[in-house]
Amino acid sequence: MPRPASLLSRRCAVADDRSPPRPLPRCPICRRPAQEAARPFCSARCAQVDLGRWMTESYAIPAAPADDEEER
Repeated sequence: MPRPASLLSRRCAVADDRSPPRPLPRCPICRRPAQEAARPFCSARCAQVDLGRWMTESYAIPAAPADDEEER
């Protein structure tokens, strides 16, 4: 059974009034405060640096080595 809208609106209003604004995270490349326009980075330059690292495989997700032989 859905809740009445009045209960939902009161609950949201209370939560909004009491919660402090969250600080922006730090840029993962240069550690400066992130900017809302380039989030989670501080600038378009840091976003491009991160993309370049992924494209050149500087970043890698660890995985178990693959077997050369197929299982039969």
